[in-house]
Amino acid sequence: MATTAGGTAGTAGGTAGRPGETAQTLDRGLRLLQLVADANGGLTVTEAATRLGVGRAVVYRLLGALTEHGMVRRDGTGRLRLGAGLLHLARRAQPLLADGALPALRRLAEQTGATAHLTVVDGGEGVALAVVEPSWTAFHVAYRTGARHPLERGAAGRAILAGRAGRADPVSTSGELQAGAFGVAAPVLGVPGLEASVGVVALAPLDVALVGAQVAAAAAEITAALA
Repeated sequence: MATTAGGTAGTAGGTAGRPGETAQTLDRGLRLLQLVADANGGLTVTEAATRLGVGRAVVYRLLGALTEHGMVRRDGTGRLRLGAGLLHLARRAQPLLADGALPALRRLAEQTGATAHLTVVDGGEGVALAVVEPSWTAFHVAYRTGARHPLERGAAGRAILAGRAGRADPVSTSGELQAGAFGVAAPVLGVPGLEASVGVVALAPLDVALVGAQVAAAAAEITAALA
């Protein structure tokens, strides 16, 4: 076994692989992480191996690094679930997403006279990541950053579900999250790893055709800023 100034080099049977092998391992690790993220009830090692098309031994090797960094954990039944380490990354990423979306949200709020928001997916819920209220209206909806709601209720969640189905048309709702409130939202598409929508909520009925076009334009602007 040869040594270098940096320590001991791996042999052909060791863990230090060639660049192509390293890239393959990274790809498999990221795919495993995505599989675990998409499995609401957790994932067994056997299920993960089957979906990745590799042996269980490969999954165990991938899990070694992922669990060490807190990205994946095993629950009491041995099923794989996301680890707390991802929360740290998510907290770092959320301000970047919000900052990238704020210029478009400000323009949208001023154009429509309605409270504009960027909503992202967290599990089976939508979470308001950024909110901008219009500056010139006498009354408007107070919508709190961090507010959560089921994806099946409200324009923001329904727009995200529409985006999952490949539809980009704006969605409108009335009174689903708050009595007397009207919402219009459109999915943010084309940003890898992000499920989100842009929308507005108002106290009076909205011109869906006009506001829908403005919301869709804001979604496209945010896609360009974040992609």
